[in-house]
Amino acid sequence: MKVDKETLQKIAHLARLEVRPEEEAELLNSLNGVLTWMEQLNEVDTTGVEPLMHISPDLNVLRNDAVANHLPREQALVNAPQHDETFFQVPKVME
Repeated sequence: MKVDKETLQKIAHLARLEVRPEEEAELLNSLNGVLTWMEQLNEVDTTGVEPLMHISPDLNVLRNDAVANHLPREQALVNAPQHDETFFQVPKVME
């Protein structure tokens, strides 16, 4: 597959990119190079190769969710600029 100027302009329009005429030749070479490389990859025999879901075999390591001693509410609210007896008060962000 080859990318021509018309296809390049369609791609640029869909991506909301402005491509100047002096940039077209370089972009066409780059896109055609990528497509050539993809065609080479399509020729590789991948029978028996399982799909790769993650690069690393590591899984997320999560801590147990255990109850522990926490900062008392009164102490947490001491330095708050605005608060009531229970919660921090912050300015309204959305209307």
